[in-house]
Amino acid sequence: DVHALFTEGVDTIDEEIYDAAPSLEVIGNRAVGTDNLDFPGATERGILLTNTPGILQNACADMTFALILGIARRVSFGDREIRAGKWRYFDQTPYLGTNVFGKTLGIVGLGGIGTQVARRASGFDMRVIYQSRTRKPELEKALGVEWAPDLRTVLRESDFVSLHMPLTPDTERMVGRSELNQMKPEAFLINTTRGRTVDPTALYDCLVAGKIAGAALDVTDPEPIPVDDPLLTLPNVIITPHVASSSKETFRAMAEMAVKNIIAALNGLPMPSCLNPEAIKNR
Repeated sequence: DVHALFTEGVDTIDEEIYDAAPSLEVIGNRAVGTDNLDFPGATERGILLTNTPGILQNACADMTFALILGIARRVSFGDREIRAGKWRYFDQTPYLGTNVFGKTLGIVGLGGIGTQVARRASGFDMRVIYQSRTRKPELEKALGVEWAPDLRTVLRESDFVSLHMPLTPDTERMVGRSELNQMKPEAFLINTTRGRTVDPTALYDCLVAGKIAGAALDVTDPEPIPVDDPLLTLPNVIITPHVASSSKETFRAMAEMAVKNIIAALNGLPMPSCLNPEAIKNR
């Protein structure tokens, strides 16, 4: 009997949901990503789909740099060693990390989040190269970032490769064995987008073989990651529970925007972010 649903980006909204809710008019998705939503089914039934763009870029960019610094300087590794009682005397050699400043950062997907990551990289005197669906000359001029003609260039030249493209049929498993083998052996992979953009088996194999130096992942496939997943056995991997956007301030702001989308739709008012306005004619 519901007229509206407030959903998270991990909730699968499909034909089963639509058939069970014949009175449904609007879905307020508290997320920017929309891969959990069935667009054709909603539009056909006149159900309006919404998301929460323009809010989480800075929180996600902060988390991206937390992961970059964490994996490069082995922050989690050192913390685990101390908690396990393995730090018995002063010896820095087991904990030697990698500098971040002055290195090359490759960004795949220069949207809102990728742009904010590039801004932060300037504070570390990093060279930033990017590959995106469309070239961004205005950002190249404003931020000093460099356009790469293809993904191969980004992978080959970067010390850190950070993924920020949306999950689509074209980007699913975009980073597999071939792509990882193109990276430098001293390079790190950072993923805060969606777990299915990376082949986890290939990633594990390349990490074990030393093809890349490490990986920092805020997203996995599947989620939650099973406790017996082999990636969790590796000391050169950081995994966080899909929390890149989850600062207290951003979490609340996204929730408020999702609610405003719902209230506006139910009252026939313009919504802050409607993804399928063409559905209105089918209501």
